[in-house]
Parts: sequence; C-alpha cells; structure tokens
Amino acid sequence: MAGGITLTVNGKSRTVQAPQDTPLVHVLRNELGLKGTRFGCGANQCGACHVLLDGHSVPACDTPLWAAAGKHVVTVEGLAAPERPHRLQRALIEEQAGQCGFCLSGILVSAAALLEHNAAPTEAEVRAALDRHLCRCGAHNRIVRAVLRAATEAA
Repeated sequence: MAGGITLTVNGKSRTVQAPQDTPLVHVLRNELGLKGTRFGCGANQCGACHVLLDGHSVPACDTPLWAAAGKHVVTVEGLAAPERPHRLQRALIEEQAGQCGFCLSGILVSAAALLEHNAAPTEAEVRAALDRHLCRCGAHNRIVRAVLRAATEAA
C-alpha cells in the first residue's frame, strides 16, 4: 500500500490509501463518497453495485481495488451531470421505470455499456445485458422499454 493505488474515477485521477484487496464498492462509497453505487448482496448476485471498468460493466462488490489500478472507473454519478441527464436516465423517467431505485445505478451503468458497444440492441439483447440485475419491485419490463427508448435517441 506504500503510496496507495491510483485509478481514474469519473474522469478524475484518484489515489486511494486502502488495502489492495478492499472491494471496489467500499472504496467508492467510503473513501470517495460516491454513494450512487449500491452495496446489495456482496456476492455478485444482485447487480446493484455494477460500475464501468474501462467501459465494461463489472460488480464492484467482488472487484478488488488492485484490479482497478490504473483503469477508468465510471459510477452512476459519472454518467452525466445532474443538469443534463444521460439519455438512459431521461428514458427511465419517461417510462416511469424506477420504483425504489436501489437497483437502478447498476442497471444504468450496465445499460450504458450495452449502448456503447451496441447502439441499436434488440429487446433480447437488452434483457441479456441486464439479466444479472435483480429488481425486487418488478419494474423489469419498464426498464427494458426505457433502454430501448434511450437507444433510439442520439448519444
């Protein structure tokens, strides 16, 4: 840990003084104050903690800090500025897809990764990309519609 571990979070270089095996979700929430990334199950089973790591959706609960060293991490806070929401955020509101919102940060970053790699996904591709995300409110169909709606908007 001498000197800490440096990673880029939401476009800013950050050096963290934490043990290398600390789960990334704990670093983001407790060290960097980014509370949008949720701690759900802690076992990579619910998807609430997903973040983008070099453009790929990964569970931050079982990604150790050392695995993010030197990489770009994007949390839900880094998708867009509050005054200009990401197209996915707008679509979720328009489709009334959020209920309690606990799962949405992970879903948003996974959907953003999908749209970055596939600008016009089919419904089946959206469902496959979000398959690892649990929404206990039962808003899955509205969430899928929102992602498909966002895909039709210009990035």
